[in-house]
Amino acid sequence: MEALLQLEKVQRVLSLMGSRGLSDPTADGGGGDRFLAHFLLFLVQPFDSLTVEKKILLVSELLREVNSGTLEEVQHLANLEVTKGEDETDQDISSGHLLRPTKKFKMNTDKLTIQDVPMIGFDAMTRANSTLEDFFRSYFIFHGLDIDKPQAVFKFLPFLSFTESYIYQLDASNEDSLLLVPDNYPSAVLERKKIASTEASLSDMLDPLDNLLQCQGLMTDQLRNELKSGIQYWSLERKLCQALSRNDKISIEDVMKAIHLKSFDYRVLNLMMYQLTGQQVNELHMEFLSVSEFLVEISDDLYDYEDDVINNTFNILRMFTAIYGPLDAPKMLAKCIGEAEEKYESFSKKLDPSLSGSYWRRCEEATREGGKISGHTYGTWNIPPLIRDEESFRRDRMKKDDDSAVTIR
Repeated sequence: MEALLQLEKVQRVLSLMGSRGLSDPTADGGGGDRFLAHFLLFLVQPFDSLTVEKKILLVSELLREVNSGTLEEVQHLANLEVTKGEDETDQDISSGHLLRPTKKFKMNTDKLTIQDVPMIGFDAMTRANSTLEDFFRSYFIFHGLDIDKPQAVFKFLPFLSFTESYIYQLDASNEDSLLLVPDNYPSAVLERKKIASTEASLSDMLDPLDNLLQCQGLMTDQLRNELKSGIQYWSLERKLCQALSRNDKISIEDVMKAIHLKSFDYRVLNLMMYQLTGQQVNELHMEFLSVSEFLVEISDDLYDYEDDVINNTFNILRMFTAIYGPLDAPKMLAKCIGEAEEKYESFSKKLDPSLSGSYWRRCEEATREGGKISGHTYGTWNIPPLIRDEESFRRDRMKKDDDSAVTIR
């Protein structure tokens, strides 16, 4: 538990650094940002009666005198170059190993040991669970696997669960940054620097997952590109949601790119399944599922509309309302849905009839389980009432929540 708390602290500081322009987007690999995050956490730790101001003064004076030669001597005295044995697995969480790119591997004939183990929070694992359940039930049929056979699930569960949880960990870190939108936001130049910094930081945090998949023989160029799509989505989400908070204009091109990228984690898991089962990627299935994912994302956004407004997260209805206005947004979104449904029907006819029927039944089942009125193809779309003033809506909702809390007490 202590390790997970430390991970959360580091990620919060990284998000804060990004929002304050303290990150360096040009740094090689982003390792400098993590070092600085750990250093800032170290500075605020209590030590005797020293104040933070006194610590900063001491460090400033010391750094003026220290050079690389001094550090080499200190390293030698502290014996930091001792190599750990193969059986030694303990790691100091405060040393910066969290989400650090994995550089050293030890390969046996059938076993892989990773010295720098990336860590995942319990909350990320919990959030990933529903996605994994849906993936198993919706996508296994495209790999000829039976969800009702537990051995098929547990055979692939460690790879898929770790990957999805890791992605959720980074998603949570990005969403934290969306809440840090001050009233007087800095210039567009500084904003672009911060977005670039966040993108570099998230890309760096993906390195351990990239290395793990590579060492397990699962990484492909196509899979790596989908992981990069996640970085692009998080960057676009940050850009669009912060623009909305400032009432700045946003482009429909950015919005449509973001909604298509949003399901990247499903495509990552699906591409992993092709590697795990030793099959060639079926491009027809991937294209069909991509259209289905697009429609499901819209359905989810309509269902989660109010929550996304409150949390200032990406939602296609929020974006369409900002671009087209409250009168035309529903019509433009309905047009977008209709065009996607036509593609869905076209691809569906190209599938094996039994596969198409199985997937159709699964989608109906998922819609009923989710309690959603909106759906795609076979369902009824329902666009919720639009929120014209998001800030007022947030204040009203917060007041209601506060009043409810007082009533309960």
